[in-house]
Amino acid sequence: MSKHSAVPFFRRRSTVVAGAVGVAAALGTGLTLSDVFADTPAAKAAPKVVLPAADATFDYQIGGPYTPAKGVTAVSRDRSAKPAKGLYNVCYVNAFQAQPEALSWWTKNHPDLVLRGKGKRPVIDEDWDEALLDTSTADKRSRLAAVVGAWIDGCAKSGFQAVEPDNLDSYERSGGRLTKADNAAFAKLLAGRAHAAGLAVGQKNTADMLSDRRKIGFDFAVAEECGQYNECGAYAKAYANRVFVIEYKNSGFNRACADFGTKLGIVRRDLDVSVRGSANYTFRTC
Repeated sequence: MSKHSAVPFFRRRSTVVAGAVGVAAALGTGLTLSDVFADTPAAKAAPKVVLPAADATFDYQIGGPYTPAKGVTAVSRDRSAKPAKGLYNVCYVNAFQAQPEALSWWTKNHPDLVLRGKGKRPVIDEDWDEALLDTSTADKRSRLAAVVGAWIDGCAKSGFQAVEPDNLDSYERSGGRLTKADNAAFAKLLAGRAHAAGLAVGQKNTADMLSDRRKIGFDFAVAEECGQYNECGAYAKAYANRVFVIEYKNSGFNRACADFGTKLGIVRRDLDVSVRGSANYTFRTC
């Protein structure tokens, strides 16, 4: 995927036409064409995308930011948080579902972008009480991308180096109303927006989409419980070890560390990804 945003033809053309009136007179004074168009705006290159290191020591802080432990080199935080100074920062964005507290905003401002089921009620991911967003048509994906894309731009402005759009697998909880292709198409829009802002894009879970990673534009992966479900190898191979792994059980953590502890960024966290000092706070690395 190109990391340069092309200048639309009509804009280039209008610039040339606007300046053409004085070209003949300017050349008559001895100026060259290069002199005349020296200040003509050129296509602006997007900021450089920086990929994460394959062997980063990672902490998953989407439940709330706190001072990273000594030795941590990469961290993921919610888009509302500030990046950690001096580290590689991944911005968490719930791109395919609505946070419980945000559902009223979606239903008020974009009611038709919330996936509806029986009785026109929102389709809910019951594990997290999150309404699914409707990626079923090109028009809806475009409009969703305008909203989520603004969040991604905000991640870049805040100083993050990457973004992880969460719930890529929402189609699996849609009761057949969404397809893998729907979500892949939406993810591609988000990847393009992120790259234009200078952000790397992480594939969040969904091993079934590993074969689509290049078409979508993913650069690395954030895999929850790949050790628990014996999927870390597939992510590692697809992304040349640029994988951040989060395990929530000791069994998955131990397996991931035994198989990939020297290759991937693996962290053991509590399921609530609690902040340091909380009763259930858990943080371990291989």
